Amino acid sequence: MIPLLFIRHGPTVWNAEGRIQGQTDIELSDAGRAEVSTWSLPAEFRDYQWIASPLSRAMETVKLLGASNVQVEPRLTEMNWGTWEGHTLAELRSANGVDMAENEARGLDFWPPQGESPRMVQLRLQDWVGDVREAGHAVIAVTHKGVIRAALALATGWDMAEKSIHRLKWNRAHLFGLSGNGKLSLERHNIRLVQQ
Repeated sequence: MIPLLFIRHGPTVWNAEGRIQGQTDIELSDAGRAEVSTWSLPAEFRDYQWIASPLSRAMETVKLLGASNVQVEPRLTEMNWGTWEGHTLAELRSANGVDMAENEARGLDFWPPQGESPRMVQLRLQDWVGDVREAGHAVIAVTHKGVIRAALALATGWDMAEKSIHRLKWNRAHLFGLSGNGKLSLERHNIRLVQQ
């Protein structure tokens, strides 16, 4: 079993405003930098290989965590929300009414205009997981909420149409296991990032 530890990037101004970032390259806010500066990786994970999404908020987070020799991995980029990036869910629900509700009810096949579905995120994540399995090294992936949710769905069979029974906190780490046949399993979630 190969361990994969997922950490979401620190907060941004758009996070604070409830705006969908998707692949828009938003940097950490001052408050986000301050928060991540208090995080420290638990000792059991310190020998893992660091891998990060190329977006600024993930790269800043990985640097603030003190990582070295970070591999940049485009397949860990956030879900593309297309024309909906920069909007809040409340705005989208108000503007799109029943169409939005029907789209959200599709779960893994929810699809923003000119964007990608969570199922499409799963496909690129599975491609990356295959490379991790071949390399055989334990990794820390500093990535995004949509990618971690896609991993959770792969590991648990969650279809995203309803709320997951696993409540993930976004200032914590989440440990998955990768079996020899490429199957993900959720091992532990909401692991505290030790305060310095």
